[in-house]
Amino acid sequence: MGIRVGQVAFFAGPHTQGAADNLEAVIVDFIGQARKRLEIAVQELESEPIANAIIEARKRKVLVKLVIEQSYLKRSPLKADPWTPGGKNEPNRAVHDAILRSNIDVKVDYNANIFHQKFIVRDREAVLTGSTNFTPTGTHKNLNHLVVVEDEKVAKIYAREFREIQQGRFGRRNEGHDPHPKELVVSDVPIKILFAPDHNPEMEIMKQMMKARERIDFAIFTFAKSSGIDDTMLRLLDIGMPIQGVFDSRQGAQDWSPVKEISEQGAKLFAAGNRGGLGKVHHKLMVLDDKVVIAGSFNYTGPANLLNDENIIILGSFDELTDDQQAAQARIARFAREEIERILQQHGRAI
Repeated sequence: MGIRVGQVAFFAGPHTQGAADNLEAVIVDFIGQARKRLEIAVQELESEPIANAIIEARKRKVLVKLVIEQSYLKRSPLKADPWTPGGKNEPNRAVHDAILRSNIDVKVDYNANIFHQKFIVRDREAVLTGSTNFTPTGTHKNLNHLVVVEDEKVAKIYAREFREIQQGRFGRRNEGHDPHPKELVVSDVPIKILFAPDHNPEMEIMKQMMKARERIDFAIFTFAKSSGIDDTMLRLLDIGMPIQGVFDSRQGAQDWSPVKEISEQGAKLFAAGNRGGLGKVHHKLMVLDDKVVIAGSFNYTGPANLLNDENIIILGSFDELTDDQQAAQARIARFAREEIERILQQHGRAI
């Protein structure tokens, strides 16, 4: 279901936890439309339906390239009998083996601690990205979102990033000089794409927050004091900005989380997740003034900004816009904020 504005769509899930969308089905459908090539960069691939969609694409002669995080494939500690399947992450290894047996180009990341991407480029014409890992937990248990943009210019930006990843040029290993991100317009929706660490997404988020005049709503998995985003929130609270947000209950309870400081300054905060069958609040989602949505893979931490390979996609703008553009971005922003409100009402516990 989600919300679609022309060639831009935003999905919130999972449907099994009361949200609007079956995220696994969205990913499978996106892959199923591939005609020529798929470039997939994802932290974890465990979902058999998604893996089968990738394999079926290869059977259709689609060129498939895949980069994943190696830590979900390793067995630690060393198994006494390594020839016998079993142990933690065995489903990931089974999926990985099936992918390799399908003559698909697979690379694991070159630094197991920092690969955090979640995107697909399809036919160099469309992109799927967001906070969702391609796992049963990520698509059916954790609260997540997906963004789909069908546009060649957007696809070109992500395809360039994928080439760097395949060459091992990401995180601290990135020796390239990516061009400064430009704002595009797709179906009247202003779009801006940034990658970490190249473009310093943390600074962009802080800048966008400072442009807000009415309210800030967010849902976040990991939010640390090592980020400058909490300092920006504290400053905005000082001048009376209404801020409402939901944290993952476990991550928000950590000593390094700024929950206490932000709450004491007047933000309306909630904890959710990790009880009653609900998994994590895994979003990395912010809505500003019901106009601008900041989505993607980027947690609000220092390492995410400086070390990890990440992306954010900004839907909307505070610049002067036409009436049609204002209406287009507002539809997506309202949908995203309504999902945050739903999480607070159905799962949230006031902090």
